Amino acid sequence: MPRWIDAIWSKSRDSGRWGSSSQTDAIWHQVLSSFTFLATLDATSTIRLRELSLLFLRQKEFQGAHGLQITDNMAMAIAAQACLPLLHMGSPKKVLVWYGDFVGIVVHPAEMRAHRERVDEAGVVHQYKEELAGEAMAGGPVTLNWQDVANAGPDAALGRNLVIHEFAHKLDMRSGEADGCPPLPHGFMGIASAVQARKHWLATMEPAFESFREQSTLAERFGQTQPWLDTYAADSLPEFFAVACEAYFVNRERFAAEFPALVPLFNNFFDRRGRY
Repeated sequence: MPRWIDAIWSKSRDSGRWGSSSQTDAIWHQVLSSFTFLATLDATSTIRLRELSLLFLRQKEFQGAHGLQITDNMAMAIAAQACLPLLHMGSPKKVLVWYGDFVGIVVHPAEMRAHRERVDEAGVVHQYKEELAGEAMAGGPVTLNWQDVANAGPDAALGRNLVIHEFAHKLDMRSGEADGCPPLPHGFMGIASAVQARKHWLATMEPAFESFREQSTLAERFGQTQPWLDTYAADSLPEFFAVACEAYFVNRERFAAEFPALVPLFNNFFDRRGRY
């Protein structure tokens, strides 16, 4: 944790104020100015996001890979984007439980190469290397590359945000293996049964996913119009959920035009104001 965060936390805890120092103000305003999807939040949401971000920084540990030095601005930029999905999901001191299965955040200077191993149907082991922008491991750390994190401002036009993508996987994994359906709150969308709520979620997500996958296939094989979202979303339902979350938070207007059926679903999951 950056030293200034620890000092500010102690001061804020004692005074009941959150991040009141001029140093924190300068860092926070620089983060907001770098990412328009944060700068356009209303005043109440901005204050709340700042509070969440400081709590997040108190709980997590950053590590730079390949000699990358994590500055205070970098840590705050990652924290603010990571906390954006949680902004209206619960009280700040409780909602970070969604990210409670890990502490470490590893930041690489650019995309990384991961060693993979796969066993085929014949039992043959295949070893290979995979290019990764980031990764979220169940019960383990989140890995990001700073190049994509820093480009999140202009990438918002394309509905892309690496931090939100990886932390959306953490939401999805909260009840076990990622399957494209995070744990839903009691009474989700007025549905009393948890089983029925999950069925409703999947009945909405799966057709959108299949339609997107078809569009991606037609674009790749027959030169038809490329979909707006990253075609990586066609890989699986969990990846579609994570990519859709990116777009929902950084370019809501375009997301609503592309995926109108998903808007009520995401609104009810991510915005729980009045319920906590």
